[in-house]
Amino acid sequence: MNNEELVSKITQEVLKKMDSPSSGATKVSSSTAAAGSTGMDKSNYPLGEKSADKIYSSTGKKLSEMTMQQVLDGKLKAEDIRIAPETLNMQADVADSVKNYPFAKNLRRASELIAVPDDRLLEIYNALRPGRSSQKELLDIADELRNKYHAETSAKLVEEAAEVYTKRNKLRVD
Repeated sequence: MNNEELVSKITQEVLKKMDSPSSGATKVSSSTAAAGSTGMDKSNYPLGEKSADKIYSSTGKKLSEMTMQQVLDGKLKAEDIRIAPETLNMQADVADSVKNYPFAKNLRRASELIAVPDDRLLEIYNALRPGRSSQKELLDIADELRNKYHAETSAKLVEEAAEVYTKRNKLRVD
């Protein structure tokens, strides 16, 4: 089994464990999602067409006011068109409304990770590859995600990975 297949298998195992009742994680349902609801559902899909006036970029620019001409004129930069966490949460609510709970959960996790700089995300991704990190390093990453970036769901995912890697002897040994 090559590394790519191994990573895929371990990822499936971690996600399965996170969704199991014994993991302490709870499956998202439309009733639990409503607590942080953005008011979006399948009638708002696609958001860019039906709710553009409610979508803002990470720099606060309204999607409905952005134009291709602004891009061509240099008035919009890459950071002006970067997705905002709120938009991902809107998309998650749409996914919940059609009972696509795993996708909604992934969108919510992605909304947490927007606060993490791209270079740090790449470092974390590489640290999660089998044999790249010790258990302490993975738990430190989980702590960083939780306390520095308030990314609780992602922190739990890294903790679950550390647990699975420990069981499968896939941690780096110093």
